[in-house]
Amino acid sequence: MSTLVTSRRVRGVVLGAALGLVLAALLGLAIGPTPISIHEILRNIGIHAGLVQGRVGPTENTVLWQIRAPRLVLGLLAGSMLAVAGGTYQGIFRNPLADPYILGVASGAGFGATVAIVGLGGLVSADANLIPPFAFGGALLAVSATWIIGGRGSRSSGATLILTGVAVGSLMTSAQTLLQQHASLTSLANVYIWLLGSLASASWATVLRLIPYVGVCLVACLLVARNLDVMSVGETEARVLGLNVRRLRLVALGAASLGTAAVVSAVGLIGFVGLVVPHIVRMLSGTSYRRILPISALVGAAFLVFADTVARTVLAPSELPIGVITALVGAPTFVLILAKREVEL
Repeated sequence: MSTLVTSRRVRGVVLGAALGLVLAALLGLAIGPTPISIHEILRNIGIHAGLVQGRVGPTENTVLWQIRAPRLVLGLLAGSMLAVAGGTYQGIFRNPLADPYILGVASGAGFGATVAIVGLGGLVSADANLIPPFAFGGALLAVSATWIIGGRGSRSSGATLILTGVAVGSLMTSAQTLLQQHASLTSLANVYIWLLGSLASASWATVLRLIPYVGVCLVACLLVARNLDVMSVGETEARVLGLNVRRLRLVALGAASLGTAAVVSAVGLIGFVGLVVPHIVRMLSGTSYRRILPISALVGAAFLVFADTVARTVLAPSELPIGVITALVGAPTFVLILAKREVEL
């Protein structure tokens, strides 16, 4: 009977997450300086799909498909990847406080973006167009350094990796701070805006560059979900059961880190999605990562699109960095979770 009840509850959670995602997508397309009704959005989609006869105004078409749609898709990709990456990290490290930035992705990406914005003496000239590749390269550099230093050896532990990630992150942050000391006020402002994250620069070109990374990394994370359930009993016990812990850690952390690096290079640093969303999903659907990861993808995507809709409308015509909204929602939510549940550090 309990299995039946659990299955019903999980189905309800999945249905609720899917409906929330659809609602978030429709609101993201409808709300803005030029409001478009949901009826018109559905009609526009039907016309483009050949299901409905009629014509669409050029202004509505441009706003919907060239401005809001790429921003929506970018938010869906970023939210789902960050949430799944957070859940994967929590499973690998068996630590509910692990997030997608724990191995130095954030500090590495921040350093790379700062180099692109500020410049690096005579070696690299400041160029905003270089922000995505430099942020991506910086994130991969930090994660690679963390793995090389802390992940070598068949008996290396998750705690060693975490401590190494903290050290590498501190080094990257120090290097970023050093660069900022010689930056202009305009450059500093651009750095801080990027660090708080935004979907304002979304375009179909950005979406197309991101899809291969997110698609492959999401699939890889979902495929190791069963092994993450085995890892939950402990590393030693998992080895006894025949699990190659080091290979699992390499594949899972590699996929989660690569996907996170790609997302960060496109939208900047957006906090709390990868930390809070898997927590909430775990509370609602149980502790199996075969449930947590796919449901987190839905919830994370919906959450980030909702947050972006608020960020670009609450102070219109100005726009808040999306990281401010995710922090305002995520931080109190996380405090409530900690207050209701004992979290073992």
